[in-house]
Amino acid sequence: MASPLVAIKFFLSKIPLVFKTIIFHTLSLSPTCHKWTLRTELTVTILREFILNAPPSTVAQQQAMFLTDPGIKGSMWISKVAFPVPPEDCLRKLLFKAIEDLKRGGEEYENPSSQAVEGEWVGLRAGIKVNIAEPTGISEQEKYENLVKEMKTDITLLYFHGGSYYLIHPVSTRPLMAKYATLSGGRVFSVRYRLAPQHPFPAALLDALVAYLSLLYPPSGTLHEPIPASRIVIGGDSAGGNLTSALLQTLLQFHRDVPAGVTPTVTFHGVKVPLPLPGGIALNSPSMDLTRSMHGEEPHKWDYLPSASVSPTGSPPCTVWPAKPPRAELFCEDTALCHPLVSPLGAASWAGSPPILVVCGEERLTDECKAFAQKAARNGVPVIWEQYEAMPHCFSLVIEGTTEGEACFESWARFMRTMAEAPDEIVTRAEFVTAKTLQRRPVDIYNLFNMSEGDILDGMQAARQKIADRFAQTIASATPSIVS
Repeated sequence: MASPLVAIKFFLSKIPLVFKTIIFHTLSLSPTCHKWTLRTELTVTILREFILNAPPSTVAQQQAMFLTDPGIKGSMWISKVAFPVPPEDCLRKLLFKAIEDLKRGGEEYENPSSQAVEGEWVGLRAGIKVNIAEPTGISEQEKYENLVKEMKTDITLLYFHGGSYYLIHPVSTRPLMAKYATLSGGRVFSVRYRLAPQHPFPAALLDALVAYLSLLYPPSGTLHEPIPASRIVIGGDSAGGNLTSALLQTLLQFHRDVPAGVTPTVTFHGVKVPLPLPGGIALNSPSMDLTRSMHGEEPHKWDYLPSASVSPTGSPPCTVWPAKPPRAELFCEDTALCHPLVSPLGAASWAGSPPILVVCGEERLTDECKAFAQKAARNGVPVIWEQYEAMPHCFSLVIEGTTEGEACFESWARFMRTMAEAPDEIVTRAEFVTAKTLQRRPVDIYNLFNMSEGDILDGMQAARQKIADRFAQTIASATPSIVS
């Protein structure tokens, strides 16, 4: 929003829409009322209206909305840390080799330097009411030690938030992280990775690698002890699911580069260390295809996400966007949109991956999630697939407290608890979960999606070309001030 006053005027103007939604739902006149609660209907309606019809705002203004720290209250311990920059360049060079090896030709991308990676340790602070602030006068180390004392399992969730790679901050997701920690009995490390458009691909992926290696091999001065890879679950929602999948594909590529049975190594903070795979991967409505080739242009009955043609790239100019020199997408050059570490849907293989949990609704991203889960299962990966009927994108996060949302949280917690207690019991299964009743119907994970891999890749390339053509037309008609 351009200003608080504009935001207030916008929300006041939507009061009639709110009343209409309530009346239509109550009288069973809305097309979604038999699957949605009133709360879900209101939430999705307002989100749609905000995304599609809110007064124009710049990318910088949108980013600023999520940077305010609301403070720390209630039943959570938060310990803020920063993992230092590796003094050697080995990990960064290894990443760029993986990017080059996975190129299909013509991809262009930035060459970011390594930076310190900030984040927050999150854990349960039992028996504390929601309005009680964190204790004053204690250090981040003391907070972390208190957090560890309340852990019931040794599982760590390394979490990457969503937000289309240009929004959100760990301070915005603390209640969610605390819930994952509470339900799993473990702890969460929530990463503040670099955001686009200021830091395009592969800056976030480099940060993700540094965060993962720092959990395994704590640099001097950090708070935690080394965490075995088998006790780490890497997870994320939406764009965070994309980053999680890209990190997994990067690690798999490292393993492809060495003989079978050999673990790759890298020098990290002066020590040559192995690069093992994590214990598991957990994805919530992951964005697997940044070309948006399967999103469609028609209004979506169950989702608030806009069509493929609606993009923040059309926001009013500001200090951070358009980029200089200009590019078509916030996150990367349009030439890189089909690269497997940008759009993991296009990855050639997931063979060798640890177990993967994928949950999604009936949303715009459903088809790409189905195609990914199906491919991973066909590659021999243990995959747990759960699709929730009539639910929008990241429903458990945006409509927390619904029966479907709580069931989704419990699936994440069960996955992490099983990782801690009986990892061999994680086997491939797939279920469709009905709205409201939560009845679970088995589905065939090996035949979730009826498009061939070749057709999927062709569709992604066609969508990428469409984005490039549209950008070229924009540049051709732009004023000198924009393209300079």
